[in-house]
Amino acid sequence: MSQFDVHRRENPRIVFFFWIVLLAGVTLVVGLGWRQLIANQKYEAIEKRQTERRILKPGPRGDIYDRKGNLLVGNRPHYSAVVYLDDLRREFRSEYSTIIRAERERLKELYDATPETGRTEASLIPNYNELQWVARQNVIQGYVDTINRITGRADTVSTKEIIRHFNEQLLLPLVLVEDLKPDEYARLIEQVPVQSPIEIHTGTARYYPYDGAAAHALGYVQNVYPDPEEIPDDGIKTYTFKTQEGKSGLESFFDDWLSGQIGTEIWRVDPLGFQDSLLEQKTPVQGQDLVTSIDIDLQLAAENALGDRTGAAVVLDVRTGEVLAIVSQPSYDLNDLSPFIPRKIFDSINERGAWLNRAVQLSYPPGSTFKLITAIAAARAGTTSLNTEHDCQGVYRVGNRIFRCHARNGHGIVDEAAAIEGSCNVFFYAEGLRMGIDVLSAEAKRFGLDKKTGIEIPFETGRLVVPSMEWKRGEIGAGWVPGDTVNTAIGQGFLLVTPLQMATVMASIARGETRTQPTLRALTAEAAAEVRHGGESIGLTLEQRAELWEGMERVVSPYGTGRLIQIEGLRIAGKTGTADFRAHGENVNLAWFIGTAPVEDPQIAVAVMVEGTSASDRFQGGSTAGPVAKDIFLEFIEQYPERAGF
Repeated sequence: MSQFDVHRRENPRIVFFFWIVLLAGVTLVVGLGWRQLIANQKYEAIEKRQTERRILKPGPRGDIYDRKGNLLVGNRPHYSAVVYLDDLRREFRSEYSTIIRAERERLKELYDATPETGRTEASLIPNYNELQWVARQNVIQGYVDTINRITGRADTVSTKEIIRHFNEQLLLPLVLVEDLKPDEYARLIEQVPVQSPIEIHTGTARYYPYDGAAAHALGYVQNVYPDPEEIPDDGIKTYTFKTQEGKSGLESFFDDWLSGQIGTEIWRVDPLGFQDSLLEQKTPVQGQDLVTSIDIDLQLAAENALGDRTGAAVVLDVRTGEVLAIVSQPSYDLNDLSPFIPRKIFDSINERGAWLNRAVQLSYPPGSTFKLITAIAAARAGTTSLNTEHDCQGVYRVGNRIFRCHARNGHGIVDEAAAIEGSCNVFFYAEGLRMGIDVLSAEAKRFGLDKKTGIEIPFETGRLVVPSMEWKRGEIGAGWVPGDTVNTAIGQGFLLVTPLQMATVMASIARGETRTQPTLRALTAEAAAEVRHGGESIGLTLEQRAELWEGMERVVSPYGTGRLIQIEGLRIAGKTGTADFRAHGENVNLAWFIGTAPVEDPQIAVAVMVEGTSASDRFQGGSTAGPVAKDIFLEFIEQYPERAGF
């Protein structure tokens, strides 16, 4: 190589390496630029996934009030004794070392005693992973024992629970003892040393000031983990406290309204996954309050009147359809279900059949209360007039069958008003046959008895039957016979309705309309004035309406079937009823009363149904359901004297 070539840089090997170095430098610069300017978000996301953790904290649920502002459902402090596993790591290591030393000593002694066995038996070699969990369980149970000595409880914590918490809820407190009573809480605060890792965690649990009042309407909640769709999908591992979800009643129907907004904490964690520093925090927000239409005084009066008997009662505001009281018995104490449902409580409620809301979830034959529908249908069809009368001799023949009136010797000559007053079956047998099932079925459907009411309570039954020829052919596979018509005319046979539906029927008749839309939300004065229930006019002339109302008012008179309901100074109109049906293989008797007051300006509509247990337990609407309704009317006078005309 000449000196000239070197100075002129024309040596091919130098040029080759020059381009290699240049290309490598450009590649390095481009790569660094791409990682710093373009791919930095990707690496930041990877870093976040490795070093950050999210904790979701549910907000408290909103409160529920009655129409007068009385608290029906609120939140109480829920105290639990907890520890954070991060605070116990040193104790875990110390206990593990102690266990390992003990195991080594055991093995040494075993080896010295039987050296050959000690060498060959693999089962004698300890599982160090299991010993690690034993160490953790020992430490944690030690703190549980400390709490037990102070409170007198006998709680334990299992290794299975600890493993699950380590794997799934590492950053959350491990609950040692849940739902501390006030005195237990006070003793722990006083006696647990300040330096102890035991902490008192304060959450919220549902609280019911009136215990089991309106239990089925209010409903209960369960503790569940948040919906996975509510967890941000950004790759950061998320830990969640349980949140409360409505499972029945208003708690379920208005769950979105009552649920609080979830709070968030973002933590930086160390390589082992334990908390290091708080990076971000968003405080939980309480849910919205709900004001119901329930009047707790009327509710309690209805529940006390029904007592331990199986049945239901509904009280509606005639004008607005607001539910002032809704009762189902047997019931349960909602406080027994908070913060969780013990197995013993669940089984007890289940055995008593108390989970069922008999006001809306079960359907029954309405008995003689349905005769009001029969009377309206006959009047509109023109098969009866103001002069129509029938001679009741206690029996009525339809073909080869004999149908009886509840008055064995008959009622004699009765018109419509007298037939309603005395609940004469023969009068309505005859009218049912004269108009036919098509007319009667159409009238019942006009009042909405074939459809759900749409009230804000989940699981309203759809097992509602307004029979017709087509229905029987399709459901039973048999033709319609005259006996089916006379049974339907007195509210028996295939008819199935709910107590809530019969309350809406009474409210509709009181307004002179065919539909009432019940609601459990309190309406403002402006909203109440604009309520339109739908349906249509009841379709009676003034004379026909007067006769119907005369009969209903005579029911609650000294000679009517509802004579026990009379209240001095309050004019009440209504209809009693009894019915028989089979449930769970047994004959069950029902006692009914539906009514409204005051007659001159109807304000409330009441429906009461009391369920018997056997054919020998013979209930009568006037003597069994009637007194329950009377107590409701008396409480109405007490709470709303002006509306009652006092």
